[in-house]
Amino acid sequence: MARRVNIDDGLDPRELELRYRKARDPVERSHHQIIWLLAQGKTAREVASVTGYSTKWIGTIAHRYSVYGPQGLGDRRHRNPGAVPFLSQEQAQELEAALLGPAPAGGVWNCRRVAEWIEARIGRKVSLQRGWDYLQRLAPSANPARSRRKSS
Repeated sequence: MARRVNIDDGLDPRELELRYRKARDPVERSHHQIIWLLAQGKTAREVASVTGYSTKWIGTIAHRYSVYGPQGLGDRRHRNPGAVPFLSQEQAQELEAALLGPAPAGGVWNCRRVAEWIEARIGRKVSLQRGWDYLQRLAPSANPARSRRKSS
């Protein structure tokens, strides 16, 4: 049996179609199309065949719409500020200055040494990958390429 998702917000399907057609953001437009099709009485499976979204995602969009209204639609990733950086601005500047000099144990800076430097500043474990990311971001030329054999 096909699953029907009820959209009952008091809006006429023509109004929902108008919102769908006026939407400029492609994700928001697709979400409005889903709501418009559901409001016409189409099943989640029928909407999935038209839009290419899964029936589970269509249910999620319908739930967002029923809880938040039109503000619940659209790409929520745009409002996600992302993770807090490991280092503050001051700490990043301090690391950048440190990368200009020799590594603490001698030799050249590498991802392990950068990760250890960060660990000492923030007091928690830091992966080698994070050390590599900071090394590349703050001092891409601080670690010169190893010398290659010269061909004669």
